[in-house]
Amino acid sequence: MSYKIPESVLVVIHTPDLQVLLIERADRPGFWQSVTGSLDATDEPLALTAAREVAEETGIVASEHTLTDWHHTIDYEIYPQWRHRYAPGVVRNTEHWFGLCVSHPMPVTLAPREHTRYEWLPWEAAAERCFSRSNAEAVRQLAWRAAAAPASTQPIPGVA
Repeated sequence: MSYKIPESVLVVIHTPDLQVLLIERADRPGFWQSVTGSLDATDEPLALTAAREVAEETGIVASEHTLTDWHHTIDYEIYPQWRHRYAPGVVRNTEHWFGLCVSHPMPVTLAPREHTRYEWLPWEAAAERCFSRSNAEAVRQLAWRAAAAPASTQPIPGVA
């Protein structure tokens, strides 16, 4: 069995007016989240992981929009129901946050084994719907990050 690498990305997909895309987990109905996913290799660049996961989970091509590394990392305990995906004894994950600004709420193509529904919501409502406290916090940070974006963040060029 190939185990997941305990390092991942979380990508808050949003519009300029702060509508946020949330997707519902197929294995946990009622669990709404942003795009997340683990590195495929320990040397995979984080921005490429983010772009790959966005494409796999939504069909959105990150290079056609503005992907921004928020330079924010958290360490959290892996939920017990998902620990079997990791090597024995691994209980913590490091997660790196990104934002992906798209021009407008758009239809997405979900990976049916991973997610069953999607919704575009105002950022406040999206934060309330997230099942994970850290995901909710990432969405809450969107308002100030978007306001500060021209000065403090730079889009990542050339992600496929």
